[in-house]
Amino acid sequence: MSGADELQAVERWAGALLMQLSPAGRSRAMLDIARELRRSQQARIAAQQDPDGTAYTPRKIKAKKDGKKLRGKRGRIKRAAMFAKLRTARYMQIEAAPAGLAIGFAGRVARIARIHQLGEVAPVAPGGPQVRYPARVLLGFSDSERDLIRDRLLSHVVHKS
Repeated sequence: MSGADELQAVERWAGALLMQLSPAGRSRAMLDIARELRRSQQARIAAQQDPDGTAYTPRKIKAKKDGKKLRGKRGRIKRAAMFAKLRTARYMQIEAAPAGLAIGFAGRVARIARIHQLGEVAPVAPGGPQVRYPARVLLGFSDSERDLIRDRLLSHVVHKS
C-alpha cells in the first residue's frame, strides 16, 4: 500500500471516531497522537530502520584504489548514526488541530529529509558532485505505529476527553 493510500485509509477509519468528540477533545486527541507518533518516528530513525523494519542502507565508505583511506582526520565523514539532529523536536515538528495532524520537517532540513525519503539525486555539498542517495524512509507508518494511533484514538473516544 502506498503512503497516500495508507493515509487515506487511516483518515477514513479515524474520521468517524473523531466526530464523536468535541472540537476541544479532537484537538487534545490529535496533539496526544501527534506527540506519540513523533516519539515513535524518532526512535525508529535512531534505530536506523525503515517502517517495515529493514535497516537503512549504510553510507558508502570510499577508499582509494591502493586501499588507503580517502580522507584523513580533517574533513572526514563521521560514522555516527545518521539523522541525529534531524530527528530532534526542533526539526521534526508537529501540527495538531481538530481537523487533523501533521508531522514533518521544517526549514532547510525539509530538503535533506525529502532527498533521503525519496532517494533523490542531490549534490553532496554545495557545488559538489551529484549523487543518488538511497531511499531511507524517515516518515512512515509501521505496524506498531498503526496500533498506537488506534489505541490512543480509542482511549480518547472511550474517555470522551
